[in-house]
Formats: sequence, structure tokens, C-alpha cells
Amino acid sequence: MSVAGVVVRADGRVLVIQRADNGTWEPPGGVLETAEGFEDGVRREVFEETGIKVAVERLSGVYKNVTRGIVALVFRCVPESGSEQLSAESTAVDWLTSEEVSDRMAEVYAVRVLDALRGDVAPAVRVHDGRRLLGG
Repeated sequence: MSVAGVVVRADGRVLVIQRADNGTWEPPGGVLETAEGFEDGVRREVFEETGIKVAVERLSGVYKNVTRGIVALVFRCVPESGSEQLSAESTAVDWLTSEEVSDRMAEVYAVRVLDALRGDVAPAVRVHDGRRLLGG
């Protein structure tokens, strides 16, 4: 089980990282520790990868990678404190507009951000193969 945080600033820009292992742009996140709660895991992962402490607002989506058998829970968050910093897992940290998200991110990661930006609606439930969204 993995978690990710879509951190949205007051100006609407979203916090993203460029991953050190594969160079892709994604919302910060990772695998939950065994005894860790979902929201605690989101806060930990975002802070470890970006230096930003967040408050979790709501679950914005559930995404299953059918190729790898991984389920990711994505939460919309707001920044509370801290400043951007790199980590062993990130080679860049940036705040993107929704248009920049669509330009820089692969479809399966961009949709997570765009789903979180939709407002206070029910969480999206999506399936993908690691590269493209699949029906149903």
C-alpha cells in the first residue's frame, strides 16, 4: 500500500518532486510503514521528500497499478510550514500550475493531481497499468 500527497498552495500551485530513481515528476509519496496510519504516512513521506510539513484535508483518489499489484491512496493536503529541500529520493522540488502538471507528468500521475484539484468531491477510483489509465 502506498500513499501520496497532493499539496495545494493558496495560489493553486501543487508541490511535486522529480524522482531520483527514474526522473519522473510525481506528487511526493511512498510505501506505508507496517504500523503507520494513512494520514501519518502521507505527512511523513511529503516531509521526507520535500521538507514541507502538511495538513491532510481529504482522500482524493484510489489508484491501482494492475501490472505491479500496488494500490495508492492519494490525499489532498495544504502546506503548514517548512521550505523546499531535496532528498535522496528527489532531485528537484517544484510548485506547478495545473497546466504544467499536464505537460510534465505522465498520465497516471497527472490524473492524481488533477483529481485532487477537482474540489470537494467523492474520491476518484482508477485503474492503470503503470503508464496509461484503463477502463473500469
